[in-house]
Amino acid sequence: MKEVAIFAGGCFWCMVQPFDQYPGILSVISGYTGGHIENPTYEQVCSGVTGHTEAVEITFNPEIITYNELLNIYWQQTDPTDAFGQFEDRGDSYRPVIFYTNDSQKELALKSKQALTESGRFMNPIVTTIEAAKPFYKAEEYHQDFYKKAPNRYHLTHQNRQDFIDDHWKESF
Repeated sequence: MKEVAIFAGGCFWCMVQPFDQYPGILSVISGYTGGHIENPTYEQVCSGVTGHTEAVEITFNPEIITYNELLNIYWQQTDPTDAFGQFEDRGDSYRPVIFYTNDSQKELALKSKQALTESGRFMNPIVTTIEAAKPFYKAEEYHQDFYKKAPNRYHLTHQNRQDFIDDHWKESF
């Protein structure tokens, strides 16, 4: 059994490893979604003219790891109060979005966002959007599994995110 989840949470380099480590995850692919041209390149997406967001497409076995569990992992990788990017990555292509692929995912995402809002964990409003999935385009090969290919660079780019996670997610919600 397979299902797909699509999450945007800033630079896709930093969004692969958190999901990649769990049983039931079949693949985590870096790519682009939500835009208006087919098969965009990294340079086009970074220019801001395509409307795409960097995201990860996670194929998973829901009998081993549930969509709710993926949502909990997702929330703990992002700053859900920052609509204009994530950490040092700024702009629309880095905005936080949960892209749902079916009505069940939409309902679960809305409920998890509400639970996070009601938890009082953040002083500012939760601004992560929940949107219907659009075509997902795999990013260039050098972006795939970046944390494995360039661990030193990955840790440098991930440090601000990790500091935020350590400050805000000592306990789950």
